[in-house]
Amino acid sequence: QVQVVESGGGLVQAGGSLRLSCTASGSVAKISAVGWYRQAPGKERELVAGMLAGNDTTFADSVKGRFTLSRDNTQKTVYLQMSSVKPEDTAVYYCNAFVMTTTREFMGSWGPGTLVTVSS
Repeated sequence: QVQVVESGGGLVQAGGSLRLSCTASGSVAKISAVGWYRQAPGKERELVAGMLAGNDTTFADSVKGRFTLSRDNTQKTVYLQMSSVKPEDTAVYYCNAFVMTTTREFMGSWGPGTLVTVSS
């Protein structure tokens, strides 16, 4: 069993910073890759940032230069550092983690999401 959960969402003023966490637990050996997505009210879910197995990262143009990704040493948590946030960053942020299990299988799993609200 693999569980993925996001945390760190909340209310932040425009121009401020917030750090979201994506943590995988259960039969997880390591997180191989992660995609951070967001869905604003009335809009479709969109890819915001991604980290591949080799720690290569990619970012949507709308967040490039403002958001960064990092891992912790245990390889079971990936962080999305949000800086210079804007009201248009307001959304529910979801993590999709592609993990290697303790039995050497690979599987993807979504977290339930965490709400980020940016006030102007």
